[in-house]
Amino acid sequence: MLVSSEVIKQSGVAFGTSGARGLVESLSENVCAAFTVNFINAMRTSFDFNEVAIAIDNRPSSRMMAQACSQALLQLNIKVMYFGVIPTPALAYSAMLDGIPAIMVTGSHIPFDRNGLKFYRPDGEISKQDEANILNANVEFEPLEMLCDLDVSQVAETRYIKRYTSLFNSKILSGKRIGIYEHSSAGRDLYSKIFTELGAEVIALGRSDEFVPIDTEAVSAEDKKRALEWVYEYQLDVLFSTDGDGDRPLVSDEQGEWLRGDILGLLCAKALNISTLAVPINCNSAIDLSGAFAHVTRTKIGSPYVIEAFNNPHTGDARTDLASCIKGSVNLAGFEANGGFLLGSSVQYNGELLSALPTRDALLPALVVLVETILQKSALSSLVKGLPSCYTASDRLQNVLPMISKKLLIEAESNPVAFLDMLGVEVRQGIVVKTNTLDGLRMHFNNGECLHIRPSGNAPELRCYVESNSKQLAQNLLLTAMAGLEKRLLN
Repeated sequence: MLVSSEVIKQSGVAFGTSGARGLVESLSENVCAAFTVNFINAMRTSFDFNEVAIAIDNRPSSRMMAQACSQALLQLNIKVMYFGVIPTPALAYSAMLDGIPAIMVTGSHIPFDRNGLKFYRPDGEISKQDEANILNANVEFEPLEMLCDLDVSQVAETRYIKRYTSLFNSKILSGKRIGIYEHSSAGRDLYSKIFTELGAEVIALGRSDEFVPIDTEAVSAEDKKRALEWVYEYQLDVLFSTDGDGDRPLVSDEQGEWLRGDILGLLCAKALNISTLAVPINCNSAIDLSGAFAHVTRTKIGSPYVIEAFNNPHTGDARTDLASCIKGSVNLAGFEANGGFLLGSSVQYNGELLSALPTRDALLPALVVLVETILQKSALSSLVKGLPSCYTASDRLQNVLPMISKKLLIEAESNPVAFLDMLGVEVRQGIVVKTNTLDGLRMHFNNGECLHIRPSGNAPELRCYVESNSKQLAQNLLLTAMAGLEKRLLN
């Protein structure tokens, strides 16, 4: 017999900002089984169930991991409902409808040599407390000597498609040309069905037989070039894509300009008449400046923190009593800088009830904002121009160990002005008017600009976020900071 906590500890696999992540070689059959039995142990303290839903992304290692999780569930006499390759929110939505837990095998946007497991309670994403319970439980289980076959059910895909097509009683997208950058996204076959059913002309682009780890917060130069070329060549109104597991959107306007995820989220939240909002600290200040929301709470980065803020007034900076707002508000949501939109309550939209889905969803913000361009008879770029002039940019340095990132943060926190000077960011004494260490180090300057660095919770990466009052100034600040950080780390 194996002891689950010992297997997990020896593997080195740990929870990141959303889900357990690690090297593929560390996510062996027995490690997947250990996480699974501990997850079930944690869920059984609060829920009764005899079935668990499982789905995967297109990473080569994902199917084996799903088989290992399924084999562990069979040891516990739990039935497996396997949905194959579908977006994470489609799995979560179907599991919530059935009132059962779910496991998504995905590494999302992290590098190719890694993968992960995301866990869902019958009522949505697991909490940070659930994560601790999963890591620390001591459950004995038989080593896996064989892996079960998996038959794919179409139920989750069908439900997810209906969730959005049922909101409209007409071909609402008729006349729109939508490009879908498919790459290896888990939803690449599903999205075209939804947009086509709603009347759009869909052009499939960039399908890949190999897994492509798209990061919606660090769009590559190649993907920026693709957007410009495809929008021009195919005369697209919108170019839509997602990360690997379909919970973070990547949307380009009719000019081939990729929207920042938090700008897409802001437009969506306004269109849904959201009144109470929870967003991570690195989201665009235009959210507050827009005046569109009665209450906004800022949290640490990661969907579990956004979800925690839905119910806990002491999450984030705690300056807004969010929980008390919820009691009198039916329109509650959150989104992240990566664009993933979390619908915290059911809302009325287009005369229909759109049920809550408190997990990141890539399709909802893209669809709602696209419909908004039709209702307002406006191009997507014009909707963006109607927001307060506040621009963000972000990038990452890969292969930076967490201990190196933490050492750098200590240096920066001890003397922010000297640190900025070392990076090559032009500073003068007193330019840093405020710092925030809620998640990494966020430095606010007296000219309204902001620089934020933090270690990624999902991979050995150092993240950098900037904010300025023009797109060019934001890009200049980012390039300067990234060059300085890279030089500092090389030394």
